[in-house]
Amino acid sequence: MSWWFLLGYLGLQLAFSLWLARRIGSETDYFTGGRRLGTGFIAFSLFATWFGAETCLGSSGAIYESGLSGARADPFGYSLCLLLLGLLLAVPLWRGGYITLGDLYRSRFGPGVERLGVLILVPSSLIWAAAQIRAFGQVVSTTMDVDVTLAIYLSAAFVVAYTFFGGLLGDIYTDVVQGVVLAVSLLVMLLVGFEALGGAGAALEQVEPERWSLLAADESVWEQLDRWSIPIMGSLVAQELIARVVASRNAETARRASYTACLIYLCIGSVPVLLGLVGPSLVPALDDPEQLLPVLAQRLLPQFWYALFSCALISAILSTIDSILLASSALLSHNLVVVVLRLESERARLVSARVLVVVTGGFALIVALYAEGVYELVETASAFGTAGVLVTTLFALYLPVGGQRAATASLVAGLVTTPLAEYGFGLPAPFLTSVAAALITYLVLAKLEPTGVGFRPKTNPANGGAPPARLPAGRHAGVPAPRE
Repeated sequence: MSWWFLLGYLGLQLAFSLWLARRIGSETDYFTGGRRLGTGFIAFSLFATWFGAETCLGSSGAIYESGLSGARADPFGYSLCLLLLGLLLAVPLWRGGYITLGDLYRSRFGPGVERLGVLILVPSSLIWAAAQIRAFGQVVSTTMDVDVTLAIYLSAAFVVAYTFFGGLLGDIYTDVVQGVVLAVSLLVMLLVGFEALGGAGAALEQVEPERWSLLAADESVWEQLDRWSIPIMGSLVAQELIARVVASRNAETARRASYTACLIYLCIGSVPVLLGLVGPSLVPALDDPEQLLPVLAQRLLPQFWYALFSCALISAILSTIDSILLASSALLSHNLVVVVLRLESERARLVSARVLVVVTGGFALIVALYAEGVYELVETASAFGTAGVLVTTLFALYLPVGGQRAATASLVAGLVTTPLAEYGFGLPAPFLTSVAAALITYLVLAKLEPTGVGFRPKTNPANGGAPPARLPAGRHAGVPAPRE
């Protein structure tokens, strides 16, 4: 693809973010888009947020190497995660009027648990962001024929600028267009790939039987359950998802959007899986499996479709990085900096949010430069400290037992048990062990203290059951919310 085509596409993205920046006047505008978004926009944004580097590059490369057992997270694990989001979290989180999970923890357990939760959630998001930046650099390196390290630097700079200006609205407005372009491009590449191998039937017949197995032969049952549980349960409480459901216009929209996103993800996410399965027949002995989709596009597609696919792939990665940097910024700015510095004006809060986007982007760049691969980064992010967050969140929303000590101990147990179980004791299911440890810790401590104050978040029926969280919502600066 000509370098000017890619630069022109990225320039349009940045120009759109600059246009939206003039219409964002408050912290709530920046992080939740005014809480007025419909089902289609939220669903496509949920899909685009999860459908990033780990699907397009990481999982297709892992399947190229090991068959279906190499990447069970996509599309199956994350589709189930989105289903559970609609079943368990979307409605109560929207009705609580929260911006972040930290708001839920403050309401249920107090400010100490709020801050601890933020400090646990942010590193996971930054590792995830690093995976996307690394993948972005891989695509830029392939399409523009530049050094991968330089491409990663340039990619990080662009992503930070894109996120800095546009906020959540910039992400969601473009997600619908980007999602459609990506889906069409992937389907075209799959059809062209099948045609090159003599049709779909002939192509799938060339896949060795053992590559169809979702279960790795060298893994125990506990190891397999653990690998499945990480994307399903570990990703369920990610701030990137929370930001979408609380941006919905009402609770039922949040629920429907989660279910719709599950179906979209399962269908579109199956395309890279199939390309990974037939990849060895199309591109034998590929040196870097994570380059499978860009290489296939370069070899199989006409110039126009190759250019379109490269832009679509970049769009998928951009949507994910944008969401992650916003999530990290929301947690750090809204739940820590604004409180510590006692920022009162909406302008000051908005400046804090944007500065934190730059800071978190810098940390993600450092991790991306020293990481070994995209898929390993994603799995690390999904498992990092999320066991305690999962347990604490479910108790906060559904069960009136336990208080500050139980929540604090559960968060800490979930954080330290995973690395101890994996590296200290070599247990076959470190993440599930961590979930069990967090659950037992919470229940034991809950017996020793009274029920926490504010078990059920107060709602305002006049406002549809969704009051603003601790900070006032502020004006919406005349930003036109998408309408379906």
